[in-house]
Amino acid sequence: MRTLLALTLLGAAGLALPPAHAKVPASQAVMHAVQGTEALLRLAARLRRLTEDGLDPRDYAIPADTLAEADPAAWRAALKQAAGAAVSDLLHGKVRDLPGRVDLRRDTAALPLAPWMAELSTAPEPATVIDRAALLPPEAAALKRALAAARARAAAGGLPTVPPMPGTEALEPGTVDPVRVPALRARLAATDPAVAAMHPEDPLVYDEALVAALRRFQAAEALEPDGRIGRMTFAALNRPAEVTIRQLRVALDMRRAAAAPGAERRIEVNIPHQRLQVIEAGRVLLDMNVIVGKPARATPVLRTRLAAVMFNPPWGVPERNAREDLLPKFRTNARAMMEKGFRVFGFADGQRIEIDPTTIDWRSVTPERFPYLIRQDAGEANALGRIKFVIPNTEDIFMHDTPDRQLFRRAERAFSSGCIRLEKPMELLDIALQGMAGWDRARIDQVLEGRQTTAVTVARPVPVRLHYTTVTVEGAEVRVRQDLYGLDEAYARALDAPRLPRVAELRLR
Repeated sequence: MRTLLALTLLGAAGLALPPAHAKVPASQAVMHAVQGTEALLRLAARLRRLTEDGLDPRDYAIPADTLAEADPAAWRAALKQAAGAAVSDLLHGKVRDLPGRVDLRRDTAALPLAPWMAELSTAPEPATVIDRAALLPPEAAALKRALAAARARAAAGGLPTVPPMPGTEALEPGTVDPVRVPALRARLAATDPAVAAMHPEDPLVYDEALVAALRRFQAAEALEPDGRIGRMTFAALNRPAEVTIRQLRVALDMRRAAAAPGAERRIEVNIPHQRLQVIEAGRVLLDMNVIVGKPARATPVLRTRLAAVMFNPPWGVPERNAREDLLPKFRTNARAMMEKGFRVFGFADGQRIEIDPTTIDWRSVTPERFPYLIRQDAGEANALGRIKFVIPNTEDIFMHDTPDRQLFRRAERAFSSGCIRLEKPMELLDIALQGMAGWDRARIDQVLEGRQTTAVTVARPVPVRLHYTTVTVEGAEVRVRQDLYGLDEAYARALDAPRLPRVAELRLR
């Protein structure tokens, strides 16, 4: 019966069997019956499993197998169209353009569709073409495994939840809690075999063994591994499986046809992971923690260059920082703010004048009515530290040193007003000034000790990319960080939007 059906399909398509050595033109998007009906049915089955690749099979109008006998020509045409669209999205990504995401670049020209479409038409097992396209992006295999595991957890009812503590309280080691401790034990046992094998003397006590397991969980989630369960740890414990699934789907689609980085030296800042790396020819030259913008003052994604370095920079405080951050401090102790180098300016007769902050009634000043400009002089207490790295952009974002060194020991470091604070500014400075005559460490120390503001243009500007990648693959581990600014969720909405045919696909049909 299937042999007869294959011959019927061949006749309906008006094709003769091609010689084994014949090449099918890329523009001839027709599946030859030489592939066999069984192979085409396996192709249809593979297309229905596009969920394992983070795609929705419903986007591709996969024809029912029953149509193969009812209308062979229509079935073949619909299957060809579905397979072509799937290959296009697996190679080039379903989401091609997302407003504001300048950190994402696809190089679709490096993966032309025509050879893939030709192979899809002639391969004895066209389902294997789908498999290869799905595994082509870097790290796709690891991400697909993580996605399958997340889907399995969701199908099993998700992970147990742990009721949060009231208000801002944390669950401390040694606490006896008949509600939260058993729930925590069940939650960790679902992903940590060591917890599942525990036989606690008192299951209601947050004991040392459970604290150790929680610390392992915190470390894997890039949280402070202190064993205390506060707001962020509760949120990580209770993250719905569906959220992780959406982030992994986004991660897969983001990597499709992603433009390969060049060999030149570049600076990469991963905002959700709060890390900076300097990379050259595939080697990591510098790796450090950074502090990024809090959700209310997000660090923007950018592509720019490190153009200049400023030693002993003053800080012209942005109006929002002055109104929301500094006003309460001036109200508390205006003299202490003066001692930290803060200066206040107002306007009289159209002229800017400096005002002694101790003479201002700060209680009468409100965030809505803030008629002052604030500047902080260069110095040890300056919020920008001793070095500012200028990366031209319209958002007034830059990278800089900071006097608050202790914050880099925190696992979660979204504390800034948008700019990037650096754990190792001197190491980045050495890289920025490398090869510039006269700028050795001795001269740098001399300039810094001089306390004078000095700007230096970098001889070889270094490309800088501030990107938003919540999911990373480190060895065999897939790390999923919190979607700090909701950019993954925005991408997921675009991924779930109805699919429109691409111009290139239309040409190939």
